[in-house]
Amino acid sequence: MPLSPAEPRVTETVAEIVAGHRDGRISPAQTVARSYRRIRDHADPAVFISLRDEADAVAEAKALSAKDAAHLPLYGVPVAVKDNIDVAGLPTTAGCPAFAYTPSRDATAVARLRAAGAIVIGKTNLDQFATGLVGVRSPYGIPKNPVRADLVPGGSSSGSAVAVSAGLVPLSLGTDTAGSGRVPAMLNNIVGLKPSLGMISTSGVVPACRTLDCISIFALTVDDAATALGVMAAADPLDPFSRDRPLAALTAFPSGLRLGVPHPGQLIFFGDKEAEAAYDDAVVRFSELGAKLVEFDLEPFYETARLLYEGPWVAERYLVIRDLLASDPDAIHPVTREITIAGARPSAADTFAALYRLQALRQVATRTFAEIDALLLPTAPTAYTTADVLADPILLNSRLGTYTNFVNLLDLCGLALPAAMRDDGIPFGITLLAPAGRDAALASIGRVFHADTGLSAGAKGVVLPPLATLPTTLRDGEIAIAAVGAHLSGMALNHELTALGARLLETATTAPDYKLYALETTPPKPGMLRIEPGTGTAIALEVWALSAAAFGQFVAAVPPPLSIGTIRLADGRSVKGFIVEPAALDGARDISSFGGWRAYITQGAA
Repeated sequence: MPLSPAEPRVTETVAEIVAGHRDGRISPAQTVARSYRRIRDHADPAVFISLRDEADAVAEAKALSAKDAAHLPLYGVPVAVKDNIDVAGLPTTAGCPAFAYTPSRDATAVARLRAAGAIVIGKTNLDQFATGLVGVRSPYGIPKNPVRADLVPGGSSSGSAVAVSAGLVPLSLGTDTAGSGRVPAMLNNIVGLKPSLGMISTSGVVPACRTLDCISIFALTVDDAATALGVMAAADPLDPFSRDRPLAALTAFPSGLRLGVPHPGQLIFFGDKEAEAAYDDAVVRFSELGAKLVEFDLEPFYETARLLYEGPWVAERYLVIRDLLASDPDAIHPVTREITIAGARPSAADTFAALYRLQALRQVATRTFAEIDALLLPTAPTAYTTADVLADPILLNSRLGTYTNFVNLLDLCGLALPAAMRDDGIPFGITLLAPAGRDAALASIGRVFHADTGLSAGAKGVVLPPLATLPTTLRDGEIAIAAVGAHLSGMALNHELTALGARLLETATTAPDYKLYALETTPPKPGMLRIEPGTGTAIALEVWALSAAAFGQFVAAVPPPLSIGTIRLADGRSVKGFIVEPAALDGARDISSFGGWRAYITQGAA
C-alpha cells in the first residue's frame, strides 16, 4: 500500500510491524492510527459493521509502552474481528441487526490476542449467521473484492479477508464451519489458516454449527498466521468443545513429504480451465520442492461434503436462530432463511443414520492418511462475480464449497495458500489438509510453498519478506531431549517425536564417555551406556525440543530397558536423552566403533 511521505516505512506483515515497534522505527499508536487512516481512505463501508473509537484504540496502543515488548508476540498489531465473535463493548450482530447484542467481555480468543499485545480495531462484515461462502448475504452491504472488483469477496468471513487483502489490518479473525476461513483467503490472495477443531476456544462465538465451528485466521504470510494461532491455542473451561492442542514448533520443509493428489479425473473445476492449469502448476511446484505425490480416492471426501447441507447438520444452524425465525422471519436474509429453515425437518433417525455414515467415512479418511502426510487440493474450483452469485445464489455458493465442506466433519486442519495470479486477474489458491493436530506440520510445508511462488500478497502488491530463519534454541517452557537411535530423523520411531510437535534443534555428539549397543528389540534400537569419563566413544545424536507437556507424555511412553537420563555433550552441555539399563546388555552387540546408530544401520547392520 502506498505510504504518505510522513508515514514511517515498515512492511505490512505482523512480524515486521512487531519488529518496527520493538526497535522504535514506528510506535504501536502510529500503526493503529495508520489502520484507521487506511480504512477512511479505502472508503468501503461494507467492510466493517462497527469500528472502535479511534482515540480509545490509540490510547490502548500507547499503554503498551508500560509492558515488556519482548514478551508480546503481537505487540501493537491492529486486528479486525468477524462480527460473530464477541468484543467487549462492541455490538455482535452476526450480520443481523435484529439479533444484535453488546457483550460485556471479550471472546476467549480475542482476550488472548489482547494479552499478546494486539489492538482490536473493529468488527467485520459477514454472510449472515456465517451461512455462505460468497460474502453477499448481509444487510450491511457487500464488501468490494480489492483484487478484482467484480468478484465476490468470499464468505462468510468477507470483511475479515478484505481487511487484510486491502492492507487495512495485517491480521484478522474469521470463523470456519464449511470453508469460511479458506474460500475468502483464495479470492483475496491471502493466507487462511483453519486450525484443528477445539484448538482455539469458541467461547464468545455465535454458533453456526456448534460441533464443527472454529475460529480461523487471515494474514499475509503463514508465519504471521502461525504466530496468532500460537497465541490463541489453549484449552478453555468455558468451551466444552475446547481441546488441549498447543501449536507445535514449525520445522524445515520435511524430507520425504507425501502429498495426496486425487486420482485422474476426480477433480471438478466446472469448466474453469485456468483454475485447472493453476492447480496442475501447484502440483509441479510441490514436486520440485521435494514432495512425493501419492494418488488417493477423493470420492469419499465428496460424499462427506454432501452430508453437511444435505444431512442433519443444518439443524445446528436452525437451533441458533429458530426463535428469531418464529418471531421475525423477515429479519433474516431470504437466502439464509431458505437454507436454515430446512434444519427443522430432519428426524432423530435421520441424524443417527448420518452419524453412522460419517463414522464410516472417517475410517476411510484415516486409512487414506496412513499413506499420506497431507492432501493437496484447490481451495475452490473456480471464482464467480457478484452478479453471477446474486443471479444464482445457492448453486454457485455450493460449488465454491466443493473442497471445503468435508473438512470439519472429518476433523481435519487446513491451510489455504495463494498459488497463482491468473491472466484474467483472478487469484487461485490451494489448500493443504491433514488430520487434527498437524497444524504446525501444514504451516511448515505451506510457508515454503508460499515463498516459492514469488507472488505478492493481498491486493496491494505487498512483497513477501524472505522466510524467517526458524529458531534453533529452546523457547520458554521447552525441554531438550537427545535422540540416539530409532527416534533420529528418518528412522522408524521419529514420528513419535514429530507427532508431539518436537522441533529439531541440532546434530551433535556426546562426550567420549559412552558405549553404544545394538539391542534385540522390534523395531531395532540401540542402548547407550555411560562409562568412565574419557574411556568411551563420542556418539552422534540429534537434539530435539519438546514442550514440557509433550516431554512428559514422551518420557512416560519410553519402554524398558531404555529410560531417560542426563547425557553429557562434547561441548560440556547436558541434555536429557536415552540411556540403557546395564542389565539389558547381556549378549548385546557393542557397536560403539561406528560412532552412532545411523552409521551402524547404513554400514554395519549386516
